[in-house]
Amino acid sequence: MRARVEQAVVSGVFSLDGQDFDVDNNVWLVGDDDEVLVIDAPHDAAPIVEAIGGRRVTGIVLTHGHNDHITAAVALREATGAPIWLNPADRMLWDVVHPDTEPDHDLVEGTRFGVGDVQLHALHTPGHSPGSTCLHAPDLRTVFTGDTLFCGGPGATGRSFSDKPTILRSITDRLMTLHGDTVVRTGHGDDTTIHAELGNIS
Repeated sequence: MRARVEQAVVSGVFSLDGQDFDVDNNVWLVGDDDEVLVIDAPHDAAPIVEAIGGRRVTGIVLTHGHNDHITAAVALREATGAPIWLNPADRMLWDVVHPDTEPDHDLVEGTRFGVGDVQLHALHTPGHSPGSTCLHAPDLRTVFTGDTLFCGGPGATGRSFSDKPTILRSITDRLMTLHGDTVVRTGHGDDTTIHAELGNIS
């Protein structure tokens, strides 16, 4: 049974530096009819649990620590029994949202996940946040970029813990080296491809 990619969109509020923004977040599920890996856990666990549909969850992988990607992570862990993975460089962001509990595992460069018949591996891509991490699934010709790369260019910088030269270096060195047909599945908004974004990195 071939693994596939499924998407759920969950709406809520992104808060940083004393400002609030209404946002729609993409949640990505990779797996088959029996098991799934969940990428990001924004706002509310209920629609994510609905999308899981009773399948076994092998892990909850957080692309970075901004609240709009992690708010539902603990509730989702309680609902599914799956461990939470987060890059430790974003722990200060996690602690603002979940001060009384911890992620289960460190998500670092090269961390690998097997689900269904595919493998995903972590690419540390700092810049949007220090711990921002993408997940590359070569067999699906897909990369899950969180808020590092969007349709139209790099993710936002200029706020706390972000840095534009760093995100540009991450995208150039870690993402633009992937096959041009690789589908970029983002934390917000539409999909794109590596080839389509080549001219948008500046």
